[in-house]
Amino acid sequence: MTSILKILFFLSLTISVYAIDKESQEIEVRILLQTIILESGSAQTDAIDKLFDNGSPEIKIIVNDWKVGRILGSNSHPGKALHFVEGVYYDVLTGDIVQLDESEVSDLKKLRPSRKLRKKLQQIIDTVDVSSKDPSVRIDAALKLGLSNKAEYVPALRAGLSKENDLKVKKAFEEALAISLLVNGSDEELLQSISRLGELQSIYARDRIADLLTKSDENRLKGNTELIEAAHEAVKLIDYHQEFVEIWGNLFRGFSLGSVLLIVSFGLAITFGLMGIINMAHGEFIALGGYTCYVVQNIFANYFPTDSYWFGWYFVVSLPVSFLVAGFLGYILEKGFIRFLYKRPLESLLATWGLSMVLQQVYRLIFGAANVQVNTPQWLLGSYDYSGISMSYTRIFVVGLALVICFLTWLLLSKTKLGLYIRAVMQNREMASSLGIPVSKVNSLTFAFGCGLASLAGAAISQIGNVGPSMGQAYLVDSFMVVVIGSLGNLLGAGLSSVGIGIVDQYLQPALGPVMGKITVFFVIILFLQWKPGGLFPSKSRSLDD
Repeated sequence: MTSILKILFFLSLTISVYAIDKESQEIEVRILLQTIILESGSAQTDAIDKLFDNGSPEIKIIVNDWKVGRILGSNSHPGKALHFVEGVYYDVLTGDIVQLDESEVSDLKKLRPSRKLRKKLQQIIDTVDVSSKDPSVRIDAALKLGLSNKAEYVPALRAGLSKENDLKVKKAFEEALAISLLVNGSDEELLQSISRLGELQSIYARDRIADLLTKSDENRLKGNTELIEAAHEAVKLIDYHQEFVEIWGNLFRGFSLGSVLLIVSFGLAITFGLMGIINMAHGEFIALGGYTCYVVQNIFANYFPTDSYWFGWYFVVSLPVSFLVAGFLGYILEKGFIRFLYKRPLESLLATWGLSMVLQQVYRLIFGAANVQVNTPQWLLGSYDYSGISMSYTRIFVVGLALVICFLTWLLLSKTKLGLYIRAVMQNREMASSLGIPVSKVNSLTFAFGCGLASLAGAAISQIGNVGPSMGQAYLVDSFMVVVIGSLGNLLGAGLSSVGIGIVDQYLQPALGPVMGKITVFFVIILFLQWKPGGLFPSKSRSLDD
């Protein structure tokens, strides 16, 4: 108990120290800003120099408002600068609200910086993010300064590089400084910058170095074989890296697209492959998952702010809710509608197509014809960068979800009594019934499970696409292709074919365009089915009907 109290004491002490330190930094920034606004001479110059090393976002706000006349002074309040924001006056030094009567308001005058001071203030605004607490902000700020090619930003980049400890941010500063020195450096610095940018495989610098080579007769590369050779080598290294990024980037995007198709097609593989039902309403169960995610989001929004930590949990909650809602609806539909369509493929196709039209109209009546907005949780925003390859957290999550669904489906079909019953019914429905297996119940649960998986896919797609009445139709044709190529009822084949189609699609579309790429994918699939009509893993059955 004593040790727990000690831990709590030190934790509270750490939080208090952090809060005090943060408050003292804000006070220091406000003192410097008021000094710049009200003072002149060396005091003002010293305060400006200190602001260059401070990354407080408050600097941008007050400096920008000062330039447009929202910083005011008054004879009634000498030595005090007031910040006018949306009809309210704030003390620049303390940030507190200042109450003024009519006579004091009429006495106010706008404080404006001189033209010379404006230039210095603009440099502060441009370089303030170089000292930000957020590493991603520092990276963006460094690259922005480097790509501007302005000589006045070289000192800020050098200073940021010298004091940076984060390796990723340090690399960005080094790259930005080298890009800037392509224009602003000496001959020796130019050579070092070209060589370093080649080593860093800087995509931002590729066109700039190539432009130097193209106009070598007009610039400092003229007659300098060392610089020309270094530039050629740098472009070669950068081009190699770009090719690497393109190949592996397409592979990741293809794998993520394949994961989406896998989640979508797993439910169809069960209802179509195992039960023989051509469910044209499969896309509407995908849409049901997206709309369920939207409803759960709105429920959470009633209790938590949209930018809070707890609001982001709506998406985690919506996944099982989507599965259960669609599973329940699928169970009801199988009992009252689908059960009469077994062994009637044409009737099942037409009936489920009509069902899809009905469900789409229901969605329009409830949610409207326009797409609805589903927010991405904070923990899924951003991307993971590896060697120039950017992988969004949303796509990574979809890949992970697809793997989890594969594993859980395998457990269900291989390690449970229901899975054994499903496989028995798939092999021979009549024999399974004669052995006492409740075929009717198995059919209902199987169809419900397939609908639940489709709804899970819709919840996942809500994070990477639009949620609307016809959102599932975009994946319906591709999911049928996945099931057919992977062999009817074979989940391993469905998984392999979905990933294969996704990767082939991502490699063909950049080369042939979206339309021709998709047509080529269809053509390749037709050729494959001519070669292997039964798909990747043709099923073998002991049924006398075969």
